Amino acid sequence: MENGTYHWTPDGGDGKKSRPKRPSGKQVGKFLIAAVAVILVLVTASTCWYTVDDKHQAVVTTFGKVTDVTGAGVHFKLPFGIQKAQKVAVNVYQKIELGYRTDDSTPEGYEVVDDEGKMITGDYNIVNVDFFVEYKVSNPERYLYGSYSPEEVLRNLIQSQIRNVVGSTQVDAVLTDGKEAIQMQVKSLVTEVLQEYDIGLTLVDVKIQDAEPPTQEVIEAFKAVETAKQQAETVVNQAKAYQNAQIPKAEGQADQLIQNAEYLKQARINEATEQVAMFQAMYQEYQRNPEITRSRMYYEAISQVLPGVKLYINTTNADGVDMVLPLESFVDAGEPATEPTTPPTEGGD
Repeated sequence: MENGTYHWTPDGGDGKKSRPKRPSGKQVGKFLIAAVAVILVLVTASTCWYTVDDKHQAVVTTFGKVTDVTGAGVHFKLPFGIQKAQKVAVNVYQKIELGYRTDDSTPEGYEVVDDEGKMITGDYNIVNVDFFVEYKVSNPERYLYGSYSPEEVLRNLIQSQIRNVVGSTQVDAVLTDGKEAIQMQVKSLVTEVLQEYDIGLTLVDVKIQDAEPPTQEVIEAFKAVETAKQQAETVVNQAKAYQNAQIPKAEGQADQLIQNAEYLKQARINEATEQVAMFQAMYQEYQRNPEITRSRMYYEAISQVLPGVKLYINTTNADGVDMVLPLESFVDAGEPATEPTTPPTEGGD
């Protein structure tokens, strides 16, 4: 207090200005250690887990050796690269294009690869055949470690088998109706070799996208052949339809003819039976009166040979008396008659 006035200074009253305190070396060291610890915890936490979706599987390796294959979900692993998880798409269909490549930048939407599509058939013709192949990963462990490049192995294998099959097939079958058989044969051969190689891939489907001759003239010729085959199939189908329509009609006519034949057969049998009965009756009469029956048969025969003629029987006896009797019992009385005739009697003139 000077002259009745008080003065206050923040430095304690000695008139000197105070300086801020600097952190000590120990404090800095503690801070650095805490920061490093936090970073280590974060790094360790980030490398201790991984997630797998439903389209993938993860192959887990411990110090480079495969120890597990995990599916979809959240999984834990040892940090700092002790364990690694490599994801592989197993539920995804992948494709291989042979003879062409899809290219949206071109007007056609694809680019032709002549070296892959040009082949020689079994009858030494050249054709361009494009294939579309679908495959997927069946064993992720074998896919990653079974071969150096499994996709390239599969591509080369498919090309080899395609050329073998096309090289043993006629050009007509390749370009027209033999495509399905070629596809099935190629798929069977490739599947068999894949099982032997065991590279972790499974062939799903093989399709011929296009098959055509190398020149336009040959293309038109094969199109004409295909059109002719279709027309032939149409004609055959029409013929079969006509056959199916006519066969029932013909069978009906045949049944009618058979029925008519059976009717005529039965009529002839009845007629023959009646004639046999008449003959037997006449024979019995003949046995009883042979002369009379013989004369009667003669006169009836004359009346049948000379229809419409009125006959008279000359019955001259030993006394010289002529008797002419009409044969009206054997001729229809209502029919007109000609002049009387005197047929010879049995034993007469």
